[in-house]
Amino acid sequence: MLVLSTIYALLVLLPMCVLADDDPTQPQKNPCANWMGGAPGYPGHNGLPGRDGKDGSDGHKGDRGETGAKGQKGEIGEQGLPGPEGPRGFPGPQGQKGEDPFLHRSAFSMGLTTKVSTTNVPIRFNKVFYNDMRHYDDTTGKFTCHIKGLYLFTYHLTVYMKDVKIGLYKNNKPMMITFDQFQTNNVDQASGTILLALDVGDEVWLQIYEEDMGGIYADNLNYSSFSGVLLYPAQ
Repeated sequence: MLVLSTIYALLVLLPMCVLADDDPTQPQKNPCANWMGGAPGYPGHNGLPGRDGKDGSDGHKGDRGETGAKGQKGEIGEQGLPGPEGPRGFPGPQGQKGEDPFLHRSAFSMGLTTKVSTTNVPIRFNKVFYNDMRHYDDTTGKFTCHIKGLYLFTYHLTVYMKDVKIGLYKNNKPMMITFDQFQTNNVDQASGTILLALDVGDEVWLQIYEEDMGGIYADNLNYSSFSGVLLYPAQ
């Protein structure tokens, strides 16, 4: 009787366990397993680690934004305190000695104290107004160029009793001729001005240009004069 009772119980409960496994509303743990004393199952394996996401490609560079408006200019800061005085520098080398300004000066102004009538020779102006450089020689009546450059020459002659034709010469060549016709009982004036470019060694003088044209008057009051001055030395 005991065997029949056990078999009967098994036949009754077995469909219930099957139905319980097929019912989705039942818990996942099968209650029949505990009733039957089944062994516990093996634990599951750990899954592989997921990706860290660092291997993705960079996105596209965005467009450059518009330039912002210029801000207002800040106020000028206060002037700082003066710094300490620096150490005194060492004295520099001594400069070269400059040229004597006398080397670039040339001028003369001479007066005539006696009448002149001789032709074809330089007129010797014998009274010195200025001739510090001695570039005019009153023994020859000639100015000699010592500094190459541009010169200004002037002369002022008193004419009396005869006509005058005077020439300004450069190296035996007349550069300028001045003529004055004497008027009876009058005292006339003959004058001239000229610019000449001279080289060192050039000579300049005045002389009567033609015979019987030497009515140049002079006395101690110096009615006649001859002058020259260097304007620009040559570079």
